[in-house]
Amino acid sequence: MQLHHLVNTLGQDLQRRYGEKVHKLTLHGGFSCPNRDGTIGRGGCTFCNVASFADETQQVKSIQTQLQERAGEIHRAKKYLAYFQAYTNTYAEVQVLKNMYEQALEAADIVGLCVGTRPDCVPDAVLDLLADYVAQGFEIWLELGLQTANNTTLKRINRGHDFECYAAITQRARALGIKVCTHLIVGLPRETHHDNMDTLKQVLDVGTDGIKLHGLHIVEGSTMAKAWRAGRLEAPTLESYIATASEMIRHTPSNIVYHRVSAAARRPTLLSPLWCENRWLAMTEMFRALDKNGAQGSAIEDTFVFVPPTALPAQ
Repeated sequence: MQLHHLVNTLGQDLQRRYGEKVHKLTLHGGFSCPNRDGTIGRGGCTFCNVASFADETQQVKSIQTQLQERAGEIHRAKKYLAYFQAYTNTYAEVQVLKNMYEQALEAADIVGLCVGTRPDCVPDAVLDLLADYVAQGFEIWLELGLQTANNTTLKRINRGHDFECYAAITQRARALGIKVCTHLIVGLPRETHHDNMDTLKQVLDVGTDGIKLHGLHIVEGSTMAKAWRAGRLEAPTLESYIATASEMIRHTPSNIVYHRVSAAARRPTLLSPLWCENRWLAMTEMFRALDKNGAQGSAIEDTFVFVPPTALPAQ
């Protein structure tokens, strides 16, 4: 299976530009989230339990220690991106962020940062900081958790921001030369295939450089877990996920980089769907669907056109 023959993957994109494999090293910066500490709300997003995708034990270790340990686990790469993943990684005073980011950037073989955050937690001072790293030649990705462009759904899942907030910060970041990766979830409550396709269209209309896709995970400790146990919520089947996600990819221009086309989680944190335990299962089915129906960009129509912002500097 060679998914990168059908999808413009991040691994392929980095290999092409750096001439060798570049691997992400996941870091835990010990950040909180304004949607959990009461600044915006409490309880967080209804789907969220950070333990489903981040190792909480890492947050007590220094950035340097985490990088050394993670790099030691990867034997196929000599260059790395430092990925600040868990919670909201711009949610601190800018000097605190600067110190933490630069601990990572000063490490050997680090070529840049991926910073996961919320659209409503990226003030101008943070954008200026990231833009300065871009000017120094570092690879910088601002990963924005949007999940859906449907404001009704955003309110229902307790995101605490709307699509307009995402659009504004995306345009500001890209105008400064900062690459944006948009996180989207397929299978959110009451959303349909049409809703997912409409979200993609709105994201492309605003402009983005990358996309992360995954199906809804129902995980222990989340609000959704209670609804699932009560029989009021179902996670997407593998078949429905592949049908929708593959069409989203086929409607995505080939210049946009897919950082992820599915995701995995583990029991006992993962409650449903259990197909998410095997990361290769979804990848294999995605390859088959795209190989049969067409690769990334093959289904773009005249009414579904991506126009990049004119303010973007040449890459």
